[in-house]
Amino acid sequence: QVQLVESGGGLVQAGGSLRLSCAASGLTVSDYAMGWFRQAPGKEREFVSAIIRSGYSPYYAASVKGRFTISRDSAKNTVDLQMNSLKPEDTAVYYCAASGSFRPSRATDFGSWGQGTQVTVSS
Repeated sequence: QVQLVESGGGLVQAGGSLRLSCAASGLTVSDYAMGWFRQAPGKEREFVSAIIRSGYSPYYAASVKGRFTISRDSAKNTVDLQMNSLKPEDTAVYYCAASGSFRPSRATDFGSWGQGTQVTVSS
């Protein structure tokens, strides 16, 4: 069965960096569009970034563009999210997800989800 396991979350000061990793089993990340979402308390789950099957042209939410970078390691079957210049408003649970769609960005486009990893940015 498909399993996505996120790691790398934690507590960091504003301006700091974290690198999240999503380890996949039961699917090959290069066969899917892979994405990251986040959900803050009391808010809806929101799109952060995704990378399509070809690995080219990753895309980002406006709120993280220029600060976050998504990457894929086909050999390790992982998808990472490098987060720099973190802000308190980046605080959320971050989820990895897989989609069979070409260029997904809605949560409903993604059929497989990880359990999430907490990121807390202190001011």
